[in-house]
Amino acid sequence: MGAPPRVGYRDAMSKARKNGTPQDRHYARLRRAHRRGTGSARSTDPGAPPPEGVVRLYGLHTVRAALDNPARRIHRMLVTRNAAGRLELDDLAALPFPAELVEPRAIDMLTGSDAVHQGVLIEADALAAKPLSALGEAALVLVLDQVTDPHNVGAIMRSAVAFGAEALVTTARHSPAESGVLAKAASGALEHINHIVVRNLADALSDLHAAGFHTVGLDSEAGQPLERALEGRRLALVLGAEGKGLRQKTRQTVRMLAQLDMPGAIRSLNVSNAAAVALYVARRFLDGSGLP
Repeated sequence: MGAPPRVGYRDAMSKARKNGTPQDRHYARLRRAHRRGTGSARSTDPGAPPPEGVVRLYGLHTVRAALDNPARRIHRMLVTRNAAGRLELDDLAALPFPAELVEPRAIDMLTGSDAVHQGVLIEADALAAKPLSALGEAALVLVLDQVTDPHNVGAIMRSAVAFGAEALVTTARHSPAESGVLAKAASGALEHINHIVVRNLADALSDLHAAGFHTVGLDSEAGQPLERALEGRRLALVLGAEGKGLRQKTRQTVRMLAQLDMPGAIRSLNVSNAAAVALYVARRFLDGSGLP
């Protein structure tokens, strides 16, 4: 008997489309298995977690930003030859931590094969969360009211850095800890923004008021657009969790509630998209350029 036939993933995908039930992640695993020539659709699960206080960060942008951050203490690196070239790491022995050339599967064993690690992973100490006093002279701050999805929080960090926000404020509970998933979604932004963690959000908002911040909560049911709710020279935009939105206490504590003006048929956005739009509006206001 010959070798068993390879998995016919294209036929399976076509059948799934006809049935109206596509299984994207499943067929992504099939494609990887086909490319590797294993004939198996079985994916690997993440390996044993790293020691407490240590995170596994992966992806080219994420690792490059971590390497460039003097505050990031790195313990070791696993990298493929191709990724090392893209990161311009010509001499791994010259790095101030152990670094090993590996095949992609070695990284898969730590991240799980569903992670898009792009051939590089580091183990490093998590960055220490900062207190509210670290705001200094910040003019634009983003506050998250129990947004729990690390993909969303990472994407929000990326937008915050892009639009010049100096800090992201989250709560100690009901917020994701630093992780590879969050850092990959942030695409390097984790290394460029003050991440402030508070125990009580209402108290933190009161402290922001005392520091001269005008706080605006995003609420799709608010009666005024965001552009009309902005004032002063220090702004804190407050966004709530997917589905639930802002908690009642938060709604009562912010200075104003406002909504994004969306004239289309869809009246709401994913929280990370809403954050990007709100940051754009706030940045234009602070820069004094207004809106067209």
